[in-house]
Amino acid sequence: MSWWQRIKEQFGAGKTVPEHLRRGTLGEAAAKKYLQKAGLKFLTANFRSERGEIDLIFRDGEMLVFVEVKTRSSEDWVRPAGAVNARKRRLLSMTALDYLKLLKNPPVNIRFDVVEVLLKDGEVREIRHLPATFTLSKPFRYG
Repeated sequence: MSWWQRIKEQFGAGKTVPEHLRRGTLGEAAAKKYLQKAGLKFLTANFRSERGEIDLIFRDGEMLVFVEVKTRSSEDWVRPAGAVNARKRRLLSMTALDYLKLLKNPPVNIRFDVVEVLLKDGEVREIRHLPATFTLSKPFRYG
């Protein structure tokens, strides 16, 4: 094996990205652009703690906005936001609290938004922003 092949193998060059990950990346980029156009200030993407991941985090005035992006190529079974069930809301709540803890619990209001990104033939067909889709899961509290 040549040194070039070893480097490619080591760092994953030439590997194909699974379709669901490619779609997710495309959806998150589209959602980020959409929300920035709407006037929200982008803070970070793919924040991870040991309890989960938040796709996008924005500031909307004095409010901190945690955004879950759901990208689908079809709505035949259920709307994309339907995938944000009670378990997912709980994980997002705990991860948001981890983010706030890193910021030393600033005195801000928070909200959880969902952005649905619909694709057709690999292109973004429609974006739906659902602000304040849910609140911090019980028994968690902030502020």
